[in-house]
Amino acid sequence: MPANFTHRVRIEALLPADSPRLNGVDDNHVRRLADIYATLPPILVHRATMRVVDGMHRVAAAAAKGLTSVEVQYFDGADEEAFLRSVTANIAHGLPLSVSDRKAAAERILRSHPDLSDRAVAAYTGLDAKTVATLRPCSTADSPRSNIRIGADGRSHPLDRTAERIRAAELMTRRPDLPLRAIVKETGLSLGTAHDVRQRLLRGEAPVPTGRRTPARREQPAAVDRSASPAAPRAPGTGNPAGANVSAGSSRTRSSLEILRRLAGDPSLRHSESGRQFLRWLHTHFMVDEAWRQQAEAVPPHCTGTVAELALQCAGAWKRFAEDLDRRRLTHTTPAPPRQAAPESRQGA
Repeated sequence: MPANFTHRVRIEALLPADSPRLNGVDDNHVRRLADIYATLPPILVHRATMRVVDGMHRVAAAAAKGLTSVEVQYFDGADEEAFLRSVTANIAHGLPLSVSDRKAAAERILRSHPDLSDRAVAAYTGLDAKTVATLRPCSTADSPRSNIRIGADGRSHPLDRTAERIRAAELMTRRPDLPLRAIVKETGLSLGTAHDVRQRLLRGEAPVPTGRRTPARREQPAAVDRSASPAAPRAPGTGNPAGANVSAGSSRTRSSLEILRRLAGDPSLRHSESGRQFLRWLHTHFMVDEAWRQQAEAVPPHCTGTVAELALQCAGAWKRFAEDLDRRRLTHTTPAPPRQAAPESRQGA
């Protein structure tokens, strides 16, 4: 059926619009439309509910002229999509929506579609994307956090690529000759992001830039917390049951990444060849909770014991490494005992 096919429908069969207009129908605008009613386009109606999607002022104008029916076109989308269509239609023509109307519509869209990007919501409501961003925290406070945003192009875009960047850094370090396109295929990163990771590693920097991840909590102590140190996962029965305290794992990940970032920014490491080599080695062996959780499903049941034993051996190696560093730190920071002054020599003794 053609998209512009119309039906004659009785006004009494229509339900009022779920309109983005906070003040409802404007009587002055209705009178203006009644004077030119014969040239007005058909109204848009949600077929499943017979609710007006766009055209309440035209319906009121028809009633004011004593008409009992109007020409309609049907919208066949889902209920939640009908409001989006209503907003875009009212933005495109008719009595302009006020800024308050558009902000209220954006807040409602953010509540019903929290995965939509700021730019996508801005396109629906005629607002600036920065304005939508200021409305999001209050509108989505009760919604589960998502790492995905659906852009104005309809494609899904992850907000956080931390795990993918770390995986790319591992591949680049282990196989320096691996083409970027192979890394893109393996990690799901864009070609530009993979190139950025490679350039950061060549400069001795962390693969994840500070501005593109959630900042670490300010209460983290200056000293390295052992619980935040990069280490292999604990085996079952060692005090960390599988699947427990996922939010704490995310917090540890952010803390570990912040520690790694501080190390990568240390001039004594960045400005020496041995320091840059150490940073590259550290990036290769660095592991966060999200990384091993993504790999755990790949381990077949008959290999879990072997892999767990290997993980424990790696954890033991990291523990010995940490203990050795602690001993060196204590050796370097322990003050030397005060030297006693030599007895003064006496003349003629």
